[in-house]
Amino acid sequence: MAVKVFVIDDLAVVRQTLAHVLQGDAEIELQGSAPNPLIAAPMIRKQRPHVLLLDIEMPGMDGITFLRQQMAESPTPTVIWSTLTTERSKMALEAMAAGAVGVVAKPRLGLKQFLEESRRELVTALQNAARSRPRQAAAHTAPHAARVGASGASGASGASGASAAAATAPRAGLHSLSVNKPVLIGSSTGGTQALEVVLGALAADCPGIAIVQHMPEKLTAMYAERMNRICAMRVREAKNGDQLERGLVLIAPGGKHMQLRKSSGHYFAMVADGPPVNRHKPSVDVLFKSVAECAGGDVLAIMLTGMGDDGARGMKLLHDGGARTLAQDEASCVVFGMPKEAIKLGAVDQVLPLDRVAAAILQFDARG
Repeated sequence: MAVKVFVIDDLAVVRQTLAHVLQGDAEIELQGSAPNPLIAAPMIRKQRPHVLLLDIEMPGMDGITFLRQQMAESPTPTVIWSTLTTERSKMALEAMAAGAVGVVAKPRLGLKQFLEESRRELVTALQNAARSRPRQAAAHTAPHAARVGASGASGASGASGASAAAATAPRAGLHSLSVNKPVLIGSSTGGTQALEVVLGALAADCPGIAIVQHMPEKLTAMYAERMNRICAMRVREAKNGDQLERGLVLIAPGGKHMQLRKSSGHYFAMVADGPPVNRHKPSVDVLFKSVAECAGGDVLAIMLTGMGDDGARGMKLLHDGGARTLAQDEASCVVFGMPKEAIKLGAVDQVLPLDRVAAAILQFDARG
């Protein structure tokens, strides 16, 4: 069945070009379009498209405000369609935090040529979005009521309290602490929101975490900065040679692969270019397989929501080497693809709902 797509973009030439490029495609049905969310809203309620292709800056109502309303009233798979300049990248991240399941770069010039050359990429993004099950954004972005630390203690906080906890949590003195039991996380579609749930529930003294989240190159550094502001742990985009320490989260940079290597009991990030693996760069498999070669059983690997099978084979190697392995359950996934494939391979020790993953990290750390 063709994926029914509704386009919201204020430029008539964009809407016309999309219609021209996608017409006749058996996989996509361009169901309708509108120049702004105010006009689009009643049309969407009537037509009920499978996917929205949404611009950000539009007159009357911006795309992010509309997306929040849509996710609160009737969650619909949404792909953000944006030029990824610095300012727009920040807005694209905000849109993903509000519930968007993908981002497609839109050029400032040469739109028709770009779309004709990149039609398959756009079609794939729309098809992947149609297979997702977005949830109300409030479930992912609200500040968490408590954070748990290595001691197992938790502190209650309201909306302002959680933010204050992140701002005042002790970050000094952690840089010299090595982590002998790294935590690895792989995620893709829906992962930005899922990671916020997990990391937002952890205190500043938790085990070091290395993350591969499938994300465009221009977004990972900004995403790390955003997470660093709202989490008690320090979060940054990984650089070659970074040491993984307690209280630190390293996020693989978009467009490069990240591995971990062990030396004198310490783990160090290796960041380098290379061909895509499982169609992704960074790839979860690259990270997981690198750790399987050096960590033995002293590692926890977690597979969160995502499309495809990236990371499944690497998790199997970790599992067979004695590592602890977890996967997010289907009910809480936006896309139950990557966890499902890992489970099918026999690579997963335990399947958990998203809201229990942070506690599992602390249980692993407490094993001694």
